[in-house]
Amino acid sequence: MARNEHITQNIDWLTVLIYAACVTMGLFNVYAAVYNPEEQTKLFDLSNNAGRQLMFIGSAGFLIIAILVIDHKFWEAFAPIIYGFCIFLLLAVLVIGSDINGSKSWIKIGSFSLQPAEFAKLGTALMISKFVTQPSVNLTKFRDLLLTAGIILLPMLLIILSKETGCALVFASFMVVLYREGIPGIYPSILLIAITLFILSLFFSPLYISLGLVVLAIIIFRFVLPRYDRNRKTIINLSVIFGAMMLFSASVDFLIKNVLQPHHRKRIEVLIDPKADPMGKGWNVIQSKIAIGSGRLWGKGFLDGTQTKFNFVPEQHTDFIFCTIGEEHGFVGSAAVVLLILGLMCRLIFLAERQRTRFARAYGYCVAGILFFHFLVNIGMTIGLMVVIGIPLPFFSYGGSSMWAFTILLFIFLKLDAQRPFTLSRT
Repeated sequence: MARNEHITQNIDWLTVLIYAACVTMGLFNVYAAVYNPEEQTKLFDLSNNAGRQLMFIGSAGFLIIAILVIDHKFWEAFAPIIYGFCIFLLLAVLVIGSDINGSKSWIKIGSFSLQPAEFAKLGTALMISKFVTQPSVNLTKFRDLLLTAGIILLPMLLIILSKETGCALVFASFMVVLYREGIPGIYPSILLIAITLFILSLFFSPLYISLGLVVLAIIIFRFVLPRYDRNRKTIINLSVIFGAMMLFSASVDFLIKNVLQPHHRKRIEVLIDPKADPMGKGWNVIQSKIAIGSGRLWGKGFLDGTQTKFNFVPEQHTDFIFCTIGEEHGFVGSAAVVLLILGLMCRLIFLAERQRTRFARAYGYCVAGILFFHFLVNIGMTIGLMVVIGIPLPFFSYGGSSMWAFTILLFIFLKLDAQRPFTLSRT
């Protein structure tokens, strides 16, 4: 009994408080998004999304209690089994899944729908943390890198097959934990360069990008290399690197036109110019920006958002919930939410760094990476800075699968952190 009291006392209450604040604000904004003044929508009415969201939050409370009761060693010991079960669900959804909004990623159980892709992030986070912290694993070795990539790419591929490309992209966030646990810096650098070149190639022709890369190569050769040996090998390597970058930039147009699906191409076109398809794929982004902009400094007030009430923004209670925040609470409310999210990210990284086991530290970075990716992309797409890929805003967006998955993801880490004072260092 005393041990349980100690565990309760060592829960990081600041993180719990931030979680509770996010969930509460999310609930009231879901209510605002579905509120109908003529029908006087009730918060506790299970026939509307706000009532169901309250039910999801209540059931998440039981999940939190279960996580705190379960021994912390369970998550590391059973990580492969949890990961395997998540893979099984991803395979099952390809066979028995229901088609919702063009993606076959939901398993219907009566009136309830479960999205395995949300829980696959949790299973993969546990498995990655378990694998990379094994004494025999060295992330500088090609074999271990290949196995690590396989752990991440397998659920990604299955999610893509279920036509949930946006959710699959979240798995790129695991690069954060891999870098922290010793992967050579060249790999995240390649990823960042590829993303940068891809974005630049959307706005500029390959000719201009190639000219820019040539200028950059000349600057490096003229001002950086003189400090080192200008040997033949260095010059050849530099030439190969910049040549590969030019080829990649030139291939982006081919990739978009011949590899991506039509709806993916349209979303990229909308990112470049939302007015390219104002009544189609561009509608969400245009109306989202109008809703957020109309809130101005202080917002229109709770339940007074006109864009919200007249359903101008589709999916405003799920992927575009940030529009409701921007319209009804203005710049001040939006900034408060962003600062709260940044505070959560900083706290998670702080907690991860103080862990005494590599598993807990690695898992903490997985949690921070996944949440940060969701926050960045979701808010970015509502203000027109990111491609609309349909991922929820954690703890704010409506949905049982996302609420439960993110709650479990976070509180497993808080459980591991609570055990830190009783754990011998194994880093």
